[in-house]
Amino acid sequence: MRTSELTLGFVPLLDSAPLLMAQEMGFAAQEGLDLKFERAPSWSSLRDMVVFGRVDAAHMLAPVPVAMALGLGGAPAPLHAAMVTSVNGNVIGVSRALADRMRGNGAALDFHDATATGHAMMKSAGDRLRIGVPFPFSMHAELLYYWLGALGYSAPQGIDIRTVPPPLMADAVAAGEIDAFCVGEPWGSIAVNRGYGELILPTAAIWNFAPEKILAMRSDWLAQRPDLANRLIRAVWRACRWLSDPASHVTATEILSRKDVLNVPSEVIDRTLAGQLIVNQNGDERSFPNFIEFNKGAANFPWRSQAAWIAQRMAGRLGLDKSEAMSAARTVYRTDIYRSALAQTSAELPGASQKVEGGIEFRQPAASAKGTLMLERDRFFDGAVFDPSAL
Repeated sequence: MRTSELTLGFVPLLDSAPLLMAQEMGFAAQEGLDLKFERAPSWSSLRDMVVFGRVDAAHMLAPVPVAMALGLGGAPAPLHAAMVTSVNGNVIGVSRALADRMRGNGAALDFHDATATGHAMMKSAGDRLRIGVPFPFSMHAELLYYWLGALGYSAPQGIDIRTVPPPLMADAVAAGEIDAFCVGEPWGSIAVNRGYGELILPTAAIWNFAPEKILAMRSDWLAQRPDLANRLIRAVWRACRWLSDPASHVTATEILSRKDVLNVPSEVIDRTLAGQLIVNQNGDERSFPNFIEFNKGAANFPWRSQAAWIAQRMAGRLGLDKSEAMSAARTVYRTDIYRSALAQTSAELPGASQKVEGGIEFRQPAASAKGTLMLERDRFFDGAVFDPSAL
């Protein structure tokens, strides 16, 4: 097989690991690929790098292709999600001053109770809460809107959501520009390490199994280079499977902490991979099951129902037709391409391309090609269920 060189874009986050590990651990080489990487300072710049062909594919926020399918964001070329590369992995944090006020108002800050924590945050925030997110079209934003809306709070009723690039989130807290943030690791932990903030909740406490990042490709690139796309999907999928094994965490931590990768303390990465985070300056530790997941529970499958959930949330907030939005969203989560790429591998492929979201309380079996697929708990914190076929 002739070796082909591909250039991939990424934002320096822990969940960029599947792309980076595909190259570092030789999974790309197995597919005859040599991967080069372009670091982007923000999600808007990374989106544009893919759209205008500076990179072939990228680690991308799960809602970005959906937003583009709805005509949001102004980018001229459609993007597709060839696979999901990670589930969960985000944290919600607040300034130390706000955390102290929350405790003064009786908040336990146990890292699990989304309802009590949300009410305590809003009660303690004063007239207006300024929350930083990495991008307007992100799971960070969607889960914040969902969480606070379900609790009876909504913008512009005392909530101001602002865009801050992930590596700058801690500095924005220190400068007093934001009171709270929702960001992917390791940047929440960095805000704690620097003494600027405190972590109060993982977004997995809002939706237990929310798609976070996807492997994004332009639709025309996918059509013109199907063989390369399939090879890249397989390489990244193998990296996701490798990352999901706790035995891989020491090696992954050593690579990701390097100066030319994330350039953050190795202990921060190691704790995040294990789902055990230091949440404040006192060194208090909190753990959360499935804090970040790279493979198990069909985490890599681009469920069309997840795209539809994102679309109906955006449509409701922005005044678009929900049915049309969900229909458009389903076309950009490419279950067909994912199935084709992994058909001859050991990947467990679901029998359906969409499912009811939020309906799994305990780990349970699901119909699949090999009959061994187990889906993980995927509950919403308020007990809601999203059935895309009923809308």
